[in-house]
Amino acid sequence: MKDDVNEAADDEGIGAARQRESASCQRAERMYLQRRRLLGGAVAALATPLLARAAESGLSAEGLPPLHASLRERLRQPRLGWDAAAGRHQLAWRERALARARALMLLPGEADTDASFSTRSLGEQPVAGGLARRLLLEQGPGGPAPALLLLPAGKGPFPAVLLLHDHGARFDIGKEKLIRPWDDAERARSAEAWVARYYGGRFLGEALLQRGYAVLAVDALGWGERSRPGFARDHQQALAANLLNLGQSWAALIASEDLRALRWMRAQPEIDAQRVAALGFSMGGFRAWQLAALSQQLAACVASHWMCTREGLMRPGGHTLQGQSAFAMLHPGLAAELDHPDVAALAAPRPLLMHAGADDPLFPLDAVSSALERLRAVWAADGATAQLDTRLWPGGHVFGLAQQKAALDWLDAQLSRQR
Repeated sequence: MKDDVNEAADDEGIGAARQRESASCQRAERMYLQRRRLLGGAVAALATPLLARAAESGLSAEGLPPLHASLRERLRQPRLGWDAAAGRHQLAWRERALARARALMLLPGEADTDASFSTRSLGEQPVAGGLARRLLLEQGPGGPAPALLLLPAGKGPFPAVLLLHDHGARFDIGKEKLIRPWDDAERARSAEAWVARYYGGRFLGEALLQRGYAVLAVDALGWGERSRPGFARDHQQALAANLLNLGQSWAALIASEDLRALRWMRAQPEIDAQRVAALGFSMGGFRAWQLAALSQQLAACVASHWMCTREGLMRPGGHTLQGQSAFAMLHPGLAAELDHPDVAALAAPRPLLMHAGADDPLFPLDAVSSALERLRAVWAADGATAQLDTRLWPGGHVFGLAQQKAALDWLDAQLSRQR
């Protein structure tokens, strides 16, 4: 019994001690929370300006650098950009701007040579309206370049079109986006799906052949037979960086090979050297007006759905800010010297047809309109307004059948005058 009483007393003492310990812990927790609130407020007060300064000095979510808004405004007035003052001295402006464009947009030495490609024939196939040949264009600056050539039936020399393929982050096909392949079932399926999506279901090469044109389409480095299995959008920066480390830029390599392809076409006996045009959609359109600017040997140019001021492309939310695909059209150093319409203006006063889409999500309409207005001013300063045709089509980023018909009708009219 005594043991039970002593045990009860011990239990009571232990319980009281536990209550005192619990109360002490609660007081300590309240003091800790109070100090934490006070300290947190002080830290937050100190951190707010630090975070604000970090936001000012760091990158945006899209990778834009600090002060990007003011840097973007500078793009409106590049050093050699065309303006009314340049228009009063058009020949002098063109001479200075063209020399700078060639230096920045072509590989070293390419502006000072008349080299093209040597040719290896890989086979041919009769097609409706003529003959199709598979070629390997060799001894170029970027290695062998597979190509497809269409020749009309009958006796030449024929007017010709250099077809320049788009980008689309679709790399298993290049030239096949424009000329139907006849000996590769897998590429043919890919090409047919692509053409249905962007070209109204029609291969442009076939449409041109039916009108009596010789047609050449070449794989740019990274597309078609010059790509690799699995090459995709996020692999482009590695290719672009590797080329820069090897002394080239991807965009300059593409431009240089397009120039060589033009020279090659003009040297073929089946082709009328005075009637060679370039035509392209999307990145192909960019390549077309780029080539027209860099070479006076191009008789006419059709560029569909790629013209915009650089400022318009660099606005937050723009497609260009994603990088990757931009590398194929990015010439280091050019932005400070010439805007996109300034470069295209170097083609004046030769014939140029420029298509744009009113609802094209890749190019802000106001920036497209500004670029086209500048082009019209340049052709007007040359007294050649009839040689420039700018058309705004309803719809988005596609080169549909109605646009194609308008483009080919325009091309017929231009090249028929140059016989």
